Amino acid sequence: MTSADHRSAPAWSHVEEFLRSHEADRIPHPGGTLLAHLTRVAALLADWGTDSAVQAAGLCHAAYGTDGFDGALLGLDERDTLAGLVGERAEALVYLYASCGRAAVYPRLGRDEEPLFHDRFTGADHAPPEEDLRAFLAITAANELDVFAHDAALAARHEPALYRLLRRTRPLLPPAAWQAWQDRQIGQVGQPRPTGTSPSTNGT
Repeated sequence: MTSADHRSAPAWSHVEEFLRSHEADRIPHPGGTLLAHLTRVAALLADWGTDSAVQAAGLCHAAYGTDGFDGALLGLDERDTLAGLVGERAEALVYLYASCGRAAVYPRLGRDEEPLFHDRFTGADHAPPEEDLRAFLAITAANELDVFAHDAALAARHEPALYRLLRRTRPLLPPAAWQAWQDRQIGQVGQPRPTGTSPSTNGT
């Protein structure tokens, strides 16, 4: 079974229903709808061996919108609602992913020993613990892999820069995530690729 065909675990059915009730199944997204994208991301994270909190965060990673996706399913005043649904750790990871100011943060990843995250909602900077950084990068890798697989134009514009980011942060990625990206690059050998721009606005 491929990741694209992978069904979300039954444990997430209530989360998917919640997302559907917030019209995630009606929002267009590369590969179909936002909900379809979210379930594929969660499936990739499961395939890569991440824990349940990271999978749940991947399933809900667009709940508050992101720096690459303006739409939000929930307001920031509804964080308790999401925490009650997926748990406090998963919700905190959703917030970390959503709040990341990518233009400020991405250049620091893999270069700074303790990279500061810029919270685009509050304007504050903070250094997340390594466990959260690993989860953030796993979700980023899964999200962008799915987006690029379903949108050739976005891949042409942003994939090279995103690949460089993941290559710099490889020690923090799940081994299976890095292998999936390597497999994609191998599959594209011989195809002309542009230099690429900043990977700050790619899908979600």
